[in-house]
Amino acid sequence: MSKKIITLALLCAAGLMNAQAYKGKGDKKFQVAANLQSGAAGIHASADYGLGENISLGVTSTYLLTADDRVVINEQGFAVIDSPDFIDKFDAKVRFNANLGNVIGLPETMDVYPGLNLGLRNFGTHIGFRYFFTDGFGVFSEAGVPITKYGGKSYGTEKYNNQFVLNIGASFNF
Repeated sequence: MSKKIITLALLCAAGLMNAQAYKGKGDKKFQVAANLQSGAAGIHASADYGLGENISLGVTSTYLLTADDRVVINEQGFAVIDSPDFIDKFDAKVRFNANLGNVIGLPETMDVYPGLNLGLRNFGTHIGFRYFFTDGFGVFSEAGVPITKYGGKSYGTEKYNNQFVLNIGASFNF
């Protein structure tokens, strides 16, 4: 039994030595995650492409699977329930990342990437962390906040996908 455990540990260690969280120009990542935010939760997907040693561009999309109704005051001054529809639950963005793992001296299996994103709802910023177990599979966590929000109202369901968000999930090289 102990020989099997030692063999498994050595195989895992060998996989860790070959894993790279960001490979530079030509690097391709796909990520899928749980999206967590105030009053809602959903699924988040993103794809990034390495343009240089520390620069990548990408796209993201989020769809909220659950979202609370919100009570808002309408133009006549009455409290009404604002229920989210499809457009309230959906968001898409393009983004720019500065992949800094090698700049700050992290092991090849790790990457920290702050960035900017421009989406359907806001212009914002994010910071993420990736850890790869093997060359093709890892985990990541990413937090984002809006800098500038679009639209006239700042209450009700338009707050979904337009507030602090946390994404936690899996990352894949392809």
